[in-house]
Amino acid sequence: MSDEDAERSDTRRLPTLDKTPDGAEGPDGTGGATPSSADTPAAGTADHDRVRRFRSARRVPAALVALVLLAATGLLLYDVAAVRADRPAMAWRRWLARELGTRHLDNPWVLGAAAVAVVLGIWLIVLAVTPGLRQVLPMRPAAPGIRAGLDRAAAALVLRDRAMEVAGVQSVRVAVSRRKAKTHAVSHFRELDEVRADLDTSLGEGLRQLGLAHELRLTVDVRRPKKR
Repeated sequence: MSDEDAERSDTRRLPTLDKTPDGAEGPDGTGGATPSSADTPAAGTADHDRVRRFRSARRVPAALVALVLLAATGLLLYDVAAVRADRPAMAWRRWLARELGTRHLDNPWVLGAAAVAVVLGIWLIVLAVTPGLRQVLPMRPAAPGIRAGLDRAAAALVLRDRAMEVAGVQSVRVAVSRRKAKTHAVSHFRELDEVRADLDTSLGEGLRQLGLAHELRLTVDVRRPKKR
């Protein structure tokens, strides 16, 4: 055997680790499996249920609360400093001290002020613990560390365009909420059941193509035009 033949025998290709569809070993006696693209889960499906809604910065409520607290604190500190400097307290502070000293707890004004304070406190707590941004629907993550959202109005517009492509649809209204996609269509020809079936198929495919993290429940209502 020549040197060239020895080199070829030493550098021959090793068998791959493939497996037959039924799980048996290949003809070369090797084991292992190579998953196909159909069996491989799509990117982000493992984290499908862990996708959270987008949180609002709530800049306007935070700015309003900060301005109110800043103004009240500054006015109170100014009045306390004025009293410490042997100057009379402001009229509003003397009036407030007099009212707090003379009014009972069951007074309507006291109860009303307490109710307003409770409502404002609950409102601030709700703003702090809820995510907000109800108009943005979270989408499935296409890559780690990347988040995407779709506006509900844009999703409704896409579904409306798909619905208008169905034969027999004269007009359609689509309303998309956080959990539902409601479609109200008007059909001027074809059987209503056929139009409804085509709308279910087309809009169902449209919802899947939107790539939303949480699947929306589709409802379709088809009617005839109103007689004039």
